[in-house]
Amino acid sequence: MALDRSGLAQFLRRRRQLLQPEDVGLPRGERRRTGGLRREEIASLCHMSTDYYTRLEQQRATQPSEQMIASIAQGFHLSLDERDHLFRLAGRNPPSRGPGSAHISPGLLRILDRLNDTPAEIVTELGQTLKQTPLGVALTGNLTSFTGPARSIGYRWFTDPGARELYRSEDHPFLTRLWVSHLRQVSTLRGPRSEAAQLVNRLFDSNREFRDTWNRHEVGLRAFEVKHFVHPQVGALELNCQTLLDGNQPHMLLVYTATPGSESYEKLQLLSVLGV
Repeated sequence: MALDRSGLAQFLRRRRQLLQPEDVGLPRGERRRTGGLRREEIASLCHMSTDYYTRLEQQRATQPSEQMIASIAQGFHLSLDERDHLFRLAGRNPPSRGPGSAHISPGLLRILDRLNDTPAEIVTELGQTLKQTPLGVALTGNLTSFTGPARSIGYRWFTDPGARELYRSEDHPFLTRLWVSHLRQVSTLRGPRSEAAQLVNRLFDSNREFRDTWNRHEVGLRAFEVKHFVHPQVGALELNCQTLLDGNQPHMLLVYTATPGSESYEKLQLLSVLGV
């Protein structure tokens, strides 16, 4: 597919002009005189330099990579149809829309953008964190930085001792069973060639604890609504976890809250000050 520089530039300019700061979780400010986002604002949302984004709008940039296009699509809060259109304008084949898709729907992103004072994250059905609020990063660390199989918390649970340190020790046996049960359900649902099945095969061949738990054939376990964290700075936290499901993709928005007036509530307030 050929890069359509003119079509890509026009699409980006028009989408930028239509986006308002509040659409993407940015403050409007008193000095904003024109509608839409500034180039430097959208470049920041897309994780690229303002200079490169400007060259895209001016038809002077080289063909962006698939990773860059995906970042642009997410930064612009595009729908799946709009994302696919963007890829074709950029001369690339659109990614799969299957369960492995990392593209977050605009609706779920808009909700997350409004939760800056709350720990929250968007995850896939394999427990891969796609995006976090700032307080979410402060609570659990930057979970979007993992690559390969380690993107899945279910995989890290059995391969990275640090993955368990965030949860109180008495919950570890149940969480072990929970993640194995979940991987069994997803791998059965998606089939033997799925990413879930690949994770199962890796863990079954290399980890005895996983293998022993897998052989129990448990399914249908559900996570506790109240989660107990052990944070390295503020200590024990008791947080309610509410889940919002995406109707079109197997993504979930997890929101963590504490009972107002509780010790955990006060610790969350402290954590918001301490930051990452």
